[in-house]
Amino acid sequence: MSQLAQRTVTAAEASQRLDAYCASCGLFGSRAAAAKAIENGEVQVNGQTVAKKHLVQAGDLVCALQAEAPEVLPAAAEPIPLDVRFEDEHLLVISKQAMLVCHPCDDYRSGTLVNALLHHCGPEHLCNVQGEDDRQGIVHRLDRDTTGLMMAAKTDEAGQALMEAIQVKAVDRRYLALVHGILPHDTGMIDAPIARSATDRTRMAVRDVPSARDALTTFKVLERFEAAPKDNGYTLVECKLFTGRTHQIRVHMTYAGHPLVGDPLYRAHAPKHSCSDLGLNRQFLHSYRLGFVHPVTGEQLEFADNLPTDLSYALDDLEGRSMGKTQYGENVANMLAFAPYPSVESWVYEEAR
Repeated sequence: MSQLAQRTVTAAEASQRLDAYCASCGLFGSRAAAAKAIENGEVQVNGQTVAKKHLVQAGDLVCALQAEAPEVLPAAAEPIPLDVRFEDEHLLVISKQAMLVCHPCDDYRSGTLVNALLHHCGPEHLCNVQGEDDRQGIVHRLDRDTTGLMMAAKTDEAGQALMEAIQVKAVDRRYLALVHGILPHDTGMIDAPIARSATDRTRMAVRDVPSARDALTTFKVLERFEAAPKDNGYTLVECKLFTGRTHQIRVHMTYAGHPLVGDPLYRAHAPKHSCSDLGLNRQFLHSYRLGFVHPVTGEQLEFADNLPTDLSYALDDLEGRSMGKTQYGENVANMLAFAPYPSVESWVYEEAR
């Protein structure tokens, strides 16, 4: 059941972002919940749908569709394996396995990275800068089926600093992605706003609507693979994020006409003759490089992470069709020759569950 609630903005409340206002006036329990509702078109200001960064003014009528909230219990510690690449008293860097959701949500109340962090660190040694009992340690996210390097914070000081570093684009986040089709240019940039899809609420899409958020992705071609009778070839690319929108790389590459191989959500938008996903049942997307300044010590930290087994096997299947690596691709291959492989594979996680 849902109910419609409304508030009138007072002079003292004016000039706040809409998501912050909705949380502070009690329309939603948290700013994150308010932001999600705004992105879903469930909040209006004076009868209009606007973006969550919209600044409310005195006299504005804010209406929100509120779902009856189920009782949510705090996340519990669970002995889920973690591949820890760096750890001190302030933060961790892990290589996340596939099938691991970052934090509890409606579909996954347990078995998440937060549950694993609670077991590994203890609740008293995890940040809670997002103010929610099921987000401890989380400063950014990877999709459930995306693998690779990500940060988690132990203290609020470190967590706040890392989130601010991401916001000002001071964290270097790079991904390996295998896409359908042959990209003609060695480098490119996709600067296109992202919002919830108008036709499928599980997907995001490039849209020109008030709720859309700016999104910027650059890519560099590492290697191309020639077409075969049942596909139109493949391209291995490095994607670099300058913003962190939901499904950003998956949405941007689909928008560019080169969806990720194996993507279960955006696969329907691949060219009709690109029928082979090389045996993958998840998107070929791996967070392979991560660089940032330690928020307390000031040390520059750099990490590299090799492909997990399933993605590596998919590339091996294409070896005989390689059109050659670019110079940048050679550099990346040489760098990964010295990088560690993930020590926690998806099947290990499934066994633990």
